[in-house]
Amino acid sequence: MSKTPEHNHPIHTKEEHIKGLLEQVSAYIEQYHGGSIEFISLHEDVLTVRVGGACLGCSRLSETLQGWIAGTIRQFFPEIQVVSTD
Repeated sequence: MSKTPEHNHPIHTKEEHIKGLLEQVSAYIEQYHGGSIEFISLHEDVLTVRVGGACLGCSRLSETLQGWIAGTIRQFFPEIQVVSTD
């Protein structure tokens, strides 16, 4: 993370921003649904995440990945595709 000389505020990389978004979504999922989302990697425009907790084996996992996670990320980075590790 660096700072702009004219504004003296932090500039986050795309990866740092995405990790921050995932932490917020994961905190909600943990608190209200007992699941979790973990950042694995960002390679070009593909974000790989790992699900855990109650998300494992959940019939609504696809909706969680494409709705909450990909939907949140695409608000800021529309070019990013989200995939999950198995």
